[in-house]
Amino acid sequence: MDDLLADFLTETHEGLVALDSALLRLEKQPQDKPTLSEIFRLVHTIKGTCGFLGLSRLEKVAHAAENVLGLYRDGVLAVTPDGVTLILNALDRIKEIVGGLESGGAEPAGDDAELISRLDAAATGEIGPEPAPAPKPVEVAEPVVAEPVVAEVAAPEPRAVTAPAPRAPAEPPPEESATGRAPPQSIRVSVDVLEDLMMLVSELVLTRNQLMQLARARGDGAYTVPLQRLSHITSDLQDGVMKTRMQPIGNAWAKMPRLVRDLSIELGKKINLEMRGADTELDRQVLELIKDPLTHMVRNSGDHGLEMPEERRKANKSETGRIMLNAYHEGGHILIEIADDGKGLSTDRIRAKALSQGLATEAEIAAMSDREVHRFIFRAGFSTAAAVTAVSGRGVGMDVVKTNVERIGGTIDVSSTEGKGTSFTIKIPLTLAIVSALIVEVAGERFAIPQIGVLELVRVGGGADTRVERIKDAPVLRLRDRLLPLVSLGAVLGLEEPKEVPIGESGDMGFVVVTQVGAHVFGIIVDRLFDTEEIVVKPVAPILRHIGMFSGNTILGDGSVIMILDPNGIARVTGVAGDGAEQRSMAGQATSGVRSNDKTALLLFRAGDATPKAVPLGLIARLDDLPVENIEYSGGTPVVQYRGQLMPLISMTGDYGPPQDERGRQTVLVFSEGDRSLGLMVDAILDVVDESLNVQAGQGRPGFLGSAVIAGKVTDVIDTAWWLRQAGGDWFRASPAQTVTRRLLVVEDSGFFRELVVPALAAEGYEVVAVESAVHALKLRERGEMFDGIVSDIEMPEVDGYGFAQEVRAGGAWAELPMIALTGRVEPAAVARGRAVGFTDYVAKFDREALIGSLAECFNVPVAA
Repeated sequence: MDDLLADFLTETHEGLVALDSALLRLEKQPQDKPTLSEIFRLVHTIKGTCGFLGLSRLEKVAHAAENVLGLYRDGVLAVTPDGVTLILNALDRIKEIVGGLESGGAEPAGDDAELISRLDAAATGEIGPEPAPAPKPVEVAEPVVAEPVVAEVAAPEPRAVTAPAPRAPAEPPPEESATGRAPPQSIRVSVDVLEDLMMLVSELVLTRNQLMQLARARGDGAYTVPLQRLSHITSDLQDGVMKTRMQPIGNAWAKMPRLVRDLSIELGKKINLEMRGADTELDRQVLELIKDPLTHMVRNSGDHGLEMPEERRKANKSETGRIMLNAYHEGGHILIEIADDGKGLSTDRIRAKALSQGLATEAEIAAMSDREVHRFIFRAGFSTAAAVTAVSGRGVGMDVVKTNVERIGGTIDVSSTEGKGTSFTIKIPLTLAIVSALIVEVAGERFAIPQIGVLELVRVGGGADTRVERIKDAPVLRLRDRLLPLVSLGAVLGLEEPKEVPIGESGDMGFVVVTQVGAHVFGIIVDRLFDTEEIVVKPVAPILRHIGMFSGNTILGDGSVIMILDPNGIARVTGVAGDGAEQRSMAGQATSGVRSNDKTALLLFRAGDATPKAVPLGLIARLDDLPVENIEYSGGTPVVQYRGQLMPLISMTGDYGPPQDERGRQTVLVFSEGDRSLGLMVDAILDVVDESLNVQAGQGRPGFLGSAVIAGKVTDVIDTAWWLRQAGGDWFRASPAQTVTRRLLVVEDSGFFRELVVPALAAEGYEVVAVESAVHALKLRERGEMFDGIVSDIEMPEVDGYGFAQEVRAGGAWAELPMIALTGRVEPAAVARGRAVGFTDYVAKFDREALIGSLAECFNVPVAA
């Protein structure tokens, strides 16, 4: 194939991509003259170049299409959906011919007489017979690049062809007309040349690292300045070459509008496609690998996700379904969301299918949350489609998508609400070639951890304030407001035995690399930390691919070859990251929801009698194992010196004398909020489990919400608020329980108080959704979530409770809902202001009796307009 033909094929491919997008835009806005001119110019260029190269078959088809477009442009004929479909058919034929030309070097044989006849008939004002009538066309929303600005997908602009082509003299290029300047100059470079250049830069980076290592080892100052200059130049060159590989993700989306349009016709559905963040750039190699998974998922959303128009009408939805593509940068990654507002995943059907295929036992499935069940769709051969169609239903798809995403170091999560829609979130690295990595050591061996997955580094033991604790046999790290599971890298890789450190001991455990996989955060214990380095990623040798904990290998500056760790693989092997991760909403914002019927992390312990006790793990600030001699008394109450203050201790047995066990130590659960702390003395820690917190209301026993079956045993769920009140002060007041069945939204920025409110309300029979801010709550309203009432804090970041109430009362689906302010500010002026902005009632934090009573009253008394 000569260079002239190769240039023509490249130009034609670019023009056809632009034509697909422009024609769908024209179908939506038939009077758009600039778009008509653009379409005519692109087809005219293809036709003219065909004549120059002697491609007669291609020229005839393009010429017939150009005739129709010319009449549209001149206003002789009106643009119609059928006319646009006919032009799209012509473009498909041109693509078919170009494909044959590309593979064989000559135009393939074929008969275009019927198509040309229909185009000629259209030019006279008649549309020839269609193979199948087209329904109402799909609406394609213009992609949002930066909200709220609306712009089209940045499809590649057609460049000038090497050979001169006829061009309408009255129509200068749009860029020249708009600015009076010629468009930026560009050249076309073979991808192979760029790949070779990237490889040379990679080797240069390795050589730079070796020289820097030698200079540091020898301490020769004569080379310091030249090496620093070389390092800067190498970094700049690396950045420049990387930029040549970066492409907007809109290039991978360019065919989506046409795909969705054809899909809507094939399925008889009305679909609105929204594309946001089309200018988000990522490495060309990653872009190529993500194209097919994205295509499959969009087709899946249209086929499986969206209902037929009549079904949507019955469900009180718009007849037109919505599919959204959204891309954005976050912490060195690209996040891509594919969401729809369809029927969602059928949890019962997935359970039945998983059971029939033997993927889990009936007991295992019964113990799973809905989100864990939904992840069965990523299993090979899994499909719930009622019938096999041309679009889907063969059980080949989402497992391949997951495999392809993980192959490039990415992750995929699913979130679905039956009747509301499904959202997939893909997290992938920006590039696969050169990455920044943290070098660590364990058992004398060095490894690299990609920097994009490292959140922070923590020193453990050896005089540091932070130390490893144990819940049963599992090591955990208390890091500010959460307990993190820990993984010993040496033990996982089989390089050393796990380090056993009892609770309360502070032996030197080394360092913890805090990393994140999806929504899960965990720590990797290592012995030593080195510097971060720019490393060149080499593929894993076939002999090691079965291990799954390595993503590649690299060469360090001293010439050593080390393995690159894959945090995703470590999480899978050790099980520290389950399938119940929090997901993003269709709008791309975290909702941080906690539902009372989902699984909750619970700490099980024993105190007093043999019945296990449970408390939500999120409420606990720390687990301590105190020497008994450290416990003192103040006014007859046991206290301990804790972080510069006296922390009161409460015994669950009612005896203020601390138990004297054989170790001479006392196990304490520490609760903290702000500058207040309380220690609850217990006999022993039993376990940490994830269970659905379905509490059966108790018989008025003080200190207990009721009982629940947890880990197969009847367990008492403690009323944390009651025990906190025993410490004195004004933590809270107790209250009796009243049973109601409503769906509540709790808006509270303090995680501590969320963990208090949710179990307490769940014990009263409410279904509770808790979010951390008013902004997140309003996102739920935008998604169509409905509730029976709202309980909101007042003092919150971004939008406070007063502003939230005003926004709710301003209109929308929540305008008439009961709203209860739950706050520590109960002075008359604050109460008056709260009622003025729309709060139905005002309750002090945490007056449980008043809150339950207020809710019961709200649901029995109509809300005033």
